[in-house]
Amino acid sequence: MSDSFVQRFIFEGLDIRGAIVHLGEAWLQMQAGRDYQPTVAQLLGETAAVTALIAGQLKQPGRLTLQLRGGGPIQLLVMDCNERLQIRGMARSNPVVLAAPVAELLGAHQGGQLMMSLDMAEARQPYQSFVPMVGDSIAAIFEHYLEQSEQQPSRLFAATSLEAAACLFLQKLPAAEQHDEDGWQRITQLAATVKPEELLGLDTESLLGRLFHEDITEHGIRLYDPLPVAYHCPENREKVADMIRSLGHADAESILAEHGEIVIRDDICNRDYHFSVDEVAALFAASEGKALH
Repeated sequence: MSDSFVQRFIFEGLDIRGAIVHLGEAWLQMQAGRDYQPTVAQLLGETAAVTALIAGQLKQPGRLTLQLRGGGPIQLLVMDCNERLQIRGMARSNPVVLAAPVAELLGAHQGGQLMMSLDMAEARQPYQSFVPMVGDSIAAIFEHYLEQSEQQPSRLFAATSLEAAACLFLQKLPAAEQHDEDGWQRITQLAATVKPEELLGLDTESLLGRLFHEDITEHGIRLYDPLPVAYHCPENREKVADMIRSLGHADAESILAEHGEIVIRDDICNRDYHFSVDEVAALFAASEGKALH
């Protein structure tokens, strides 16, 4: 099994569903070459785990983008994931970020917002929603968001290390109290005892067994097959070439005259695209040649 996955489960006798997300290699690749400070990496890793969790619910081709943007020392956390759980993301922050409350780090009280964009293949334009950042952790911010969007009580627990990022998600379904009126409170209290090292280091069955042994024995639990998550940021030089064409020949020539080449920065994939004078000339010769025909 991949060490980066989303695995769903349901307490069959309680009508409580959940999921565990574990990102290993995918998280290592997302950090490669970035030199994120520990505080920045922690929040980015937790955001990555929650993004994979939400994207795991996509039933048809589409792309989910989550952005936490505000006026704090960490100006931006952005994650992008499709229905195949191919994920990428980045953080933008001050050169030095000291440990502080999450709301302060993200500038939640300075107009900070959580933006969710869902671009479905069959839709004419992406669906977007903006909500204030409410909560003192990444888990709490997304917990609030999920409760607002899905209208069901939800709990999230997240953790990050250099090697892994993970989260545990629980949601109370409509018939939960008919099955066991204390079930939701009991399960969430047990979940709240989870330690970061358990969340990051245990496999799904071991973690659930350690947290909910008695309820699993009494009510049963159904584990679904894990869905693999992969870091995915392929080079797309043709897309960048289209951007240069869109500048127009005159503006492209002006940049070349000043800098000797055109360099396009792809922040989310941590990559620079370089186009020489000859390459730019070939781009416009090809496009202008097509236009003549």
